[in-house]
Amino acid sequence: MSTPSGPTAPASQPAVDVTVLKTPKGQEIWYVHSDVVPLVALSFNFEGGGAHDTPERIGTTMMMASLLDEGAGEYDSETFQDRLAERAIDLSFDASLDAVFGSLRALENHADEAFGLLRLALTKPRFDAPAVERIRSQFISIVRQQQTDPSSIASDLFMAKAFAGHPYAYPTTGTLETIPAITREDLEAAFRRSVRKGRIKIAAAGSLAPERLMRLVDDVFGDLPAEETLTDIPVLMPANRGDIFVSELDVPQSVIRFALKGVPRADPDFIPAYVLNHIFGGGSFTSRLFHEVREKRGLAYNAGSGLSTYRCASLLNGYTATKNERVQECLDVIADVIENLKTDGVTAEELQKAKDYLTGSYLLAFDTSSKIARQLSGLAFEGLGVEYLTERNTLINSVTEADLRRVGERIFADGVLLSVIVGKPRELRKK
Repeated sequence: MSTPSGPTAPASQPAVDVTVLKTPKGQEIWYVHSDVVPLVALSFNFEGGGAHDTPERIGTTMMMASLLDEGAGEYDSETFQDRLAERAIDLSFDASLDAVFGSLRALENHADEAFGLLRLALTKPRFDAPAVERIRSQFISIVRQQQTDPSSIASDLFMAKAFAGHPYAYPTTGTLETIPAITREDLEAAFRRSVRKGRIKIAAAGSLAPERLMRLVDDVFGDLPAEETLTDIPVLMPANRGDIFVSELDVPQSVIRFALKGVPRADPDFIPAYVLNHIFGGGSFTSRLFHEVREKRGLAYNAGSGLSTYRCASLLNGYTATKNERVQECLDVIADVIENLKTDGVTAEELQKAKDYLTGSYLLAFDTSSKIARQLSGLAFEGLGVEYLTERNTLINSVTEADLRRVGERIFADGVLLSVIVGKPRELRKK
């Protein structure tokens, strides 16, 4: 199946027009000004996430982040949430392995109130016992649900095997053993470790005058505690490649996750790897995986892949699900797709279609103020400069078949996969 490609954005035209603001207190803001709608959207990332939890307290950082809008300063949880709701303010926090992050969206006439509540959340969180116990119960409920969901089981097992012995091996939500053990002191320690002035990336979009935005940002972030050194987390390659791990679950279909070596985000070969992944499995209906697994053989409803670039690891990971009796056939097809890419490379037509899609669809990531702010804070967190928004499509259009052969050698050279299967696969071949 092929899909028509959309128009390619001009190579030299940035996705959005970004102004880099520097506040009096030294905060850098990537800002896109627009008067289309009278609102402001803010996105920010603090370096240091769930990977810094101790093994006995896995889930602390994410639980802490979930509690930041559950009461702060003089407002208990109910009052804090009421003030947000009365002014239609969207405020949320979350955590990943590598970051604690948040977002804010408010109408321009409520911006002062919105930033004031954000300031309280980031300077005076309450961690009141009733809120802590309610969030704890929610986390335990989530984990229990995940223990019966094949995709969640596969994701947790995948991380445990890919990063065995490393902080990335643990689920950021926590476990049924660690969540009950998390104390208020643990939450406060995670807060002090995470919410630091020197480790933050900030982006905003909307109608606020730059001077007002800078004042509000300084009110929130300008007086946060100075940066402290985070504990070093070692860089590693994915472990257990060449192995197949099975978690038996009585379901009619088996979920499959697999991984190969990846390419770090800062690596010069990342853009060629990004294009190659689109052709391999990232292009949905147009990818080789989708064609071979679903269209040609009817093995699965979907099959795909993506590049994961963590602070301390990078990999190309793939996914699909198929009937238990066809798991080995599916694994063989995945191996064949990898081998064909490794030996034969890509066609000129595949490369051009990938370029057309990746450049032409990029603007869709910036079609709302919230998306703009989120995209910009993410780019800043990855260490990319504002110039990337102008250079990105040029870099993609500059990728050659030789570039893909080179990066294919890095990713697919030995073709050795780490595979995780959740279900009741039949007649798997022994390694």
